Amino acid sequence: MMIRKMDYLDLEEILKLEKELFTSPWPKSEYEYELKENPYANLYVLEEDGEIVGYYDYWILYEQAQIATIGVKKAKQRQGYAQMMMDHITKDCAEKGCETLSLEVRVSNLPAIAFYEKNGFVRVNIRKNYYEDNHEDAYLMVKALEGVNYGDSLSD
Repeated sequence: MMIRKMDYLDLEEILKLEKELFTSPWPKSEYEYELKENPYANLYVLEEDGEIVGYYDYWILYEQAQIATIGVKKAKQRQGYAQMMMDHITKDCAEKGCETLSLEVRVSNLPAIAFYEKNGFVRVNIRKNYYEDNHEDAYLMVKALEGVNYGDSLSD
């Protein structure tokens, strides 16, 4: 198992996985922008025996970080790969001084919501009509990093 930075040579495989996993897959141009132009982007792939089984992109914006996308090949789901990727994201963001890590997830994606909650994310808001394909709402979920208790900060 190896986590490494994503590069242009990975895009063909990533785009196949996007179509397999998401009803609103990112186009190639979005990944090209993330790889070449977005200074906040951190793109990685998870490989097993030379095969990309997972990938993710997260943005570090000073004290805040956001998971832009994360996916595991359908045939490899529920085998701990997403946890490996989440552990890498969380560790990197904490080491870089981030106080919070956030993401959006479809309200209907119950397995993903359960996974995020298991990893310490809490639902803090609903983004109405968030997804372009069917106008489904998304939960905004946030996880505290570096000992910050996000729930306490909401009551101040």
